[in-house]
Amino acid sequence: LPMAAADPRVLALAAQITESREQDIPPLLLELKGFLNSASLGSEESKKIKQDIYSYGLTRYCILVLRQDHSQLRGGWATAAQLAEILSHCCVGLEVKEDPEEFYTKFLPSAVDNLLFLGRRLQARFVRAIKDEEKQDFLRWFQTVTGAICWLFGGHVQLAACVLQNDHFLQLLMADDVETAVIMMSVLHSILEVNSSVLLQVDEKTLHSVLDELVHRLSSTTNLIIGSAATKLLLLMAKFCKQLVKLLMAHYKGLKGLLSKRWTGKGFDRDLGQLLDLLCLEQQSNGKGEIQRQHQAACTIQAMWRGFQTRKRLRKLSQAVITLQRSFRAKREQELQHLKKQKEDEALKLQLQLQRQRAMRLFHERQLALLEIIHASQVNKYMEEMEEKSALTIQRFWRGYRARRNFHQQKQSLKEYKAAVVIQRAASKFLEKRRRRRPLPPWKDPKGLTDEQRLALQQKVDDYIRLHPASQMSEEMSKELHTQAQEKLARFLLRNRLDQRAAQRREALLAQVNTDVELLMNAPGLSETTEKDLSVFMSRSVPVATKARQSHNAMLKYSSWPWWKKLGDEFVEDDAIPDDALSAELETLFIGGKK
Repeated sequence: LPMAAADPRVLALAAQITESREQDIPPLLLELKGFLNSASLGSEESKKIKQDIYSYGLTRYCILVLRQDHSQLRGGWATAAQLAEILSHCCVGLEVKEDPEEFYTKFLPSAVDNLLFLGRRLQARFVRAIKDEEKQDFLRWFQTVTGAICWLFGGHVQLAACVLQNDHFLQLLMADDVETAVIMMSVLHSILEVNSSVLLQVDEKTLHSVLDELVHRLSSTTNLIIGSAATKLLLLMAKFCKQLVKLLMAHYKGLKGLLSKRWTGKGFDRDLGQLLDLLCLEQQSNGKGEIQRQHQAACTIQAMWRGFQTRKRLRKLSQAVITLQRSFRAKREQELQHLKKQKEDEALKLQLQLQRQRAMRLFHERQLALLEIIHASQVNKYMEEMEEKSALTIQRFWRGYRARRNFHQQKQSLKEYKAAVVIQRAASKFLEKRRRRRPLPPWKDPKGLTDEQRLALQQKVDDYIRLHPASQMSEEMSKELHTQAQEKLARFLLRNRLDQRAAQRREALLAQVNTDVELLMNAPGLSETTEKDLSVFMSRSVPVATKARQSHNAMLKYSSWPWWKKLGDEFVEDDAIPDDALSAELETLFIGGKK
């Protein structure tokens, strides 16, 4: 630890990180940004803060955190991008006094490697992202990390070669997506501007990899941004390193024709013209015959290729037309089926709605008709019966639904149980057959009983018979018991026949009562009654008609009594008539000539 007085904020943060869990460290390290922003850039206070941060190992914590999977940590990848920016700012302008060799040879290359590794992770998640918001977030964080890398090798020029030779950098440069490829090309442009001699410091393999990627971009894409960035990079590399022009002409013989044919008039003709001029000067030095020969060879190859492509396209034209027609008809048939099904569903839905409304209207009409017919004193009873029937219907449907649901849930287990039974039965049969086929060895013959064992078993049998004697019955008792059974059977059959007749009679009476009740409920009011309606309720029996007439007269007489004759009936309901005032039984009902 440093002997000089350290910044208390850095000291407190280091102590807090030491005592914190691993997943809580990244959010704590974000406080370093406030420490760095509190002092002006390049001041002694800023250098002192960076020295304290490095001395207490907080920068090493940042390097280690960059290697973690931040999708599982608090803050996510946004925290990782901010930590990358904090790490680069802590390393630039830092003056290490103790063991500077370790700082420049181990610490800084490790920081570069971790930053590039984080960039690869962000690029992979940007490619896999589906939503536009996620893509924009990952692209912004990737730009932050690449900016931190540029800031780092901008402050330490010797890191430019380290960045260029890193495998992660080459992988990032070979990305297929346009956005990250453009960003990495800008990083390469910054490397060349910071250290123009870096191309002479890297090995030949790395240089060839970078050139292969740039030329591949120019030959395989039509994106203007990619083409412009690749052209500017090749021009910059050719200006800084004259030997690179010879390398381009030697290894990429068709580069000049590719650039002039594909990228002329695309908006960066100035840079393209300068690059073509450099290539032309180099080509002129090698001889004009080579150019003509290459041009003629290219024209021959293109002519052969175009002829092959045309013949191939003509052979496949008829099949392509048939396939197109088939797919069009299938798609049209599918759309027609979809429209037909949609219309049928709408018609069915409308029909069900009309049926439901019609059923509801009929139900309400029936309810109103029944309420008009039923007497006021019977309305509550009728409503209770309807509620009970409704409750029973709901319960019945609920039990059915629950039983079907339980059956579907238990169906799989029942199927497994049956399968287990079948397997067990087959296994048992197989084992039994194999047991029967297997002969017993001669030394395993069943052993017989000895004389002593036979005597002991016979003694046990005799003792059991003596303790449990069998009951015996004479022939006379058997005949008497048979006679009693026959008599009881005859009485049962006779009683059963009488019960059946009584049940039939009860059913007939119930049907008659139901018919009479329906007649009463469907009868019109007194104001609408006709002679034809009265004939339905008139009895053909003279005694019955006389009794009914007497009951009616008694009722009229009771209703016409003065008030003083009705004293004592204050607590009787208005529609109730005393039994002693009537000469007929009120419980008896005369309907349709039957009592």
